[in-house]
Amino acid sequence: MSSLEVRIERVVYGALGLARIVDEPNTSSAQVAFVPYTLSGELIDAERTADANELKALRILEASPERVPPGCPHFGVCGGCQLQMASYKEQIRLKTEVLRESLIRAGVADLPEIAVHAAEPWQYRNRIRLHVTRSDGTLRLGYRARESRRVVPIATCPIAADLLWNAAETMLTLANRHADIERWLDAATEVELFCNAEMSQLQLSLLSTGMSFPAPESFHKAMRGMHHNLPQLAGAGALRVHPRTGQLQKELAKWGADGLNYEVAGERYWIARGGFSQVNRFLLPTMVDLVCAKRSGRVAWDLFAGVGLFARVLARQFGQVTAVEANATAARELTAALQRLGGQHKGVAAVTDDFLRDAVVQRERPDLVVLDPPRAGAGSKVCERLEQLAPPQIVYVSCDPVTLGRDLAELQKIYDIEALHLIDLFPQTYHQEAVVQLRRRS
Repeated sequence: MSSLEVRIERVVYGALGLARIVDEPNTSSAQVAFVPYTLSGELIDAERTADANELKALRILEASPERVPPGCPHFGVCGGCQLQMASYKEQIRLKTEVLRESLIRAGVADLPEIAVHAAEPWQYRNRIRLHVTRSDGTLRLGYRARESRRVVPIATCPIAADLLWNAAETMLTLANRHADIERWLDAATEVELFCNAEMSQLQLSLLSTGMSFPAPESFHKAMRGMHHNLPQLAGAGALRVHPRTGQLQKELAKWGADGLNYEVAGERYWIARGGFSQVNRFLLPTMVDLVCAKRSGRVAWDLFAGVGLFARVLARQFGQVTAVEANATAARELTAALQRLGGQHKGVAAVTDDFLRDAVVQRERPDLVVLDPPRAGAGSKVCERLEQLAPPQIVYVSCDPVTLGRDLAELQKIYDIEALHLIDLFPQTYHQEAVVQLRRRS
């Protein structure tokens, strides 16, 4: 297959370099193609792939001045990171441009200047999930290759907190001489490791899609052996999950505490093993501050509330806080935490759209609504109901600039964007977080 030279015009969402292929020199038509691991302005010697819209870079003929050596030996093979070849300054610039272009393309008007918040770009992750595999008869841990089901065994992960990778290495080392650890690792499909910001506590989960497992007593022995060599280990669990959906089907064994304490902005949160939390241990206080600081009033709602990262701070500033979370267990735990701050605060186990529909009927009117939806965004129904309720202020926390743009274009019917913040929660990857502060037009 012959190669072709292409110039990268810009980098688009997904950390893909956009290039144009001109098949006939004397024609003005060109095919748009995307080249992973490239930067704006670079001249690339590339070849076509099975995907008609993607090229594979063979050589960098003219490199960007912002190209740097990647910080991980697995970069380009492991699918976890996409931007390690770019200086951190360039990563921030690219993400800022992607956010701005995504919102403009969606029809969002009158964008303010984007304020950027960043921190240490390495060792920031407080959670990693590794696949268990055997290579030449030896147990190994790894990540998926880019756009593949193939597992790449890895020897390091520089974006993970030191404690997490230390725990992974300890487990593999002990498996060579501790039969119980080896049995449980062999039975597992994945290992999830989660630590608090200070790396003083660690939770370990073994996830399996199989049907045959060692006895629970063997798990207790295995985790006692881990704890002896890794005193930060606070608790561990072995779980059977559905092979297709990943949904929990059965707890097979557990040892120690069921979660850990995680402190953010003066609040101590109990994160149950396997529970959701943001992964950047350096920037969570900044995120909470952007959402909650200098806000007060009578009633605030925290929608898609999770563990109550925002609700618990808001409960110290508002007369009444309602946190809405679809997971019933999380909502119960959140209610207990909120009511310790005052009986008027509560958690509600409900889908956000259902909660808002009932609120419209009952003519409830909060002073502030915070929403932090999943990647799919809030959606048109939620946005329409918010317009009907018309709270004076909305703070929208988003992890996807495309769905954020769609929702903001709808909300702009009655809201102005007061401030737009980009928080780089995921350095070395194309993922980003945004916080948008909205105020209702009078």
